[in-house]
Amino acid sequence: MSSEPINEVDRNANAGGKNASDSIFESMENDSLNAESPEQIVDLLEQQVVEFRDRELKAQAELENFRKRLQRDTEQQIKYALVPFVKDLLDVVDNLNRATDAATASGSTDSLVAGVKLVQSQLNTALGKHDCRPIISVGQTFNPYHHQAISQMPSAEYAAGIVMHETSVGYILHDRVIRPSMVIVSTGPAT
Repeated sequence: MSSEPINEVDRNANAGGKNASDSIFESMENDSLNAESPEQIVDLLEQQVVEFRDRELKAQAELENFRKRLQRDTEQQIKYALVPFVKDLLDVVDNLNRATDAATASGSTDSLVAGVKLVQSQLNTALGKHDCRPIISVGQTFNPYHHQAISQMPSAEYAAGIVMHETSVGYILHDRVIRPSMVIVSTGPAT
């Protein structure tokens, strides 16, 4: 036996054990990093690090560009979401202008009333196309989600808690109340 101290590397080599650096070098050899010297291995690793950093930067730039494009597209969709609705309303405006022009030219109110009724019908159709519909109120039970009571009155025709008169029509868009109906609610027959 020799009296020289055995360092850690020698002990692992003698014991047949492998340390972490041995497994790294073996995996590099398996991954086609067959270099002949440690300097070549270091050069290859440095090239890989540069390549991975470049890939990372490109991926981050692509992600940032995607976020910006998505945000821009979302803003554009929000900004122009009403275009189909506005197009439908422009037809209504045109017909209203025609009705007032025709009434002015003829001097008759009958043509104005007929023209305005036509425009009203067209406007209701345009609203309906976009799932905006009036709230049916008269004869219905008072619903605080759809109606806003402005008064209560006795009525022989309607039972207590029933809407007897509507002063302003309410509207629902899809399933959300846009404007509640302004109503007068019956208190039942006068006593």
